[in-house]
Amino acid sequence: MAHFTYARLSCLMSAHANKSLLVQAGTQIKGQTAFSLHVTRRHQMSADAAARAEHQKQRMARGLPKSKAIAGVRQVLLVASGKGGVGKSTTAVNLALALAANPQSKSVGLLDADVYGPSIPKMMNLKGNPQLTGDNRMIPLTNYGVPCMSMGFLVDEDAAIVWRGLMVMSALNKLLTQVEWGPLDYLVVDMPPGTGDVQLTITQSIPIAGAVIVSTPQDVALQDALRGVQMFKKVHVPVLGLVQNMSTFECPKCHHQTAIFGSDGARQLADSLGVALLGDIPLHVHIRQTADRGTPIVVSSPDSPEALAYVKLASAVVRKLDQIAT
Repeated sequence: MAHFTYARLSCLMSAHANKSLLVQAGTQIKGQTAFSLHVTRRHQMSADAAARAEHQKQRMARGLPKSKAIAGVRQVLLVASGKGGVGKSTTAVNLALALAANPQSKSVGLLDADVYGPSIPKMMNLKGNPQLTGDNRMIPLTNYGVPCMSMGFLVDEDAAIVWRGLMVMSALNKLLTQVEWGPLDYLVVDMPPGTGDVQLTITQSIPIAGAVIVSTPQDVALQDALRGVQMFKKVHVPVLGLVQNMSTFECPKCHHQTAIFGSDGARQLADSLGVALLGDIPLHVHIRQTADRGTPIVVSSPDSPEALAYVKLASAVVRKLDQIAT
C-alpha cells in the first residue's frame, strides 16, 4: 500500500487545483456562450417583431381609403359628439346657416352623415329624391340658401335602415364622393354620435379642416365628449373646440336662469384639454320648436338671443379655421 506522503498530498492538491481551474474556465466559457446566444436570440426576436409590425402596417395601409378632396369644397368642418341626445344636429344646422349668413357671404353646404338616424331633412324642411347629373352625380336639395345631402333623401321617411357595416360604408362613400356640391367655402358635416367605423371612414377619406365637439355640461356627456376629442387627435384631425349646448334654462315668466345639466362643465373640460370653448348655447324651447318645424332659429328669429349665440359660434369657428390655415 502506498504511503500518503507529503509529496503525494502536494501532487493531489496540484491536480485538484488544475481540475478546478479547468472547471471554472469551462463554466466561464459556457456562460459566455449562453450569454452570446441569449443576446443573438433577443436581437433576432426584435428584428422579427419589427418585420411583423411593418408587414401589419403595410396590410392596414392597403385597406385604408385614399384621402381625396371633395371637388369644389374648400374646407370640411365636422360637427361631432361622443354620444347622442346632446343637440349635435341642431347645432350643425344652425351653425351652417350662421356661417352662410356671415358678412362675407360664405357659400356653405350641409352633409348629414348619420346614416341610421338622419335629421337634416326634417330640420331643413326638405323632402324628395336628389336629381342626377349627366355623370350620375347627385344634386343636393337646397333650402335657406344651403345645399343639403342626406341618406334621408334616398329612403322613405319612415323606413328603418337595417344595414350591416359594409352597406353603410358603401352608402357613406356615395355621400362623400358622388354629390355635385358646386363651389363651397365650407361643408358642414353632421356626424353620427360615437367613435366608430363611420367616423374613421370620413376622417380617412377626405381632408378635414377641423372638428367641433358638442356636449352638454352633464358629467356623463362630458366623458363621451372627451373620447371624441381623443379620437380626432389620434387620426390627426384638428379639434377647433367644444360647444357647451343646453347650458342654462331661462324661465319664460320670471327669467330666472337654471343650470339644469350642470354649470360650465364643457368650459372646464375645454380648459383641461387646452382647446377653446367656441360657444355657449342656452336650453330654450324656441330652438327645439323651430328645429322640429323645419325653420331653424337662425333663419326664423335671426335677432333673438338664441340665434345670436349661433352667430357668435360661427364667428369663433371661422377664426379658429383661419388660425389653423395660417
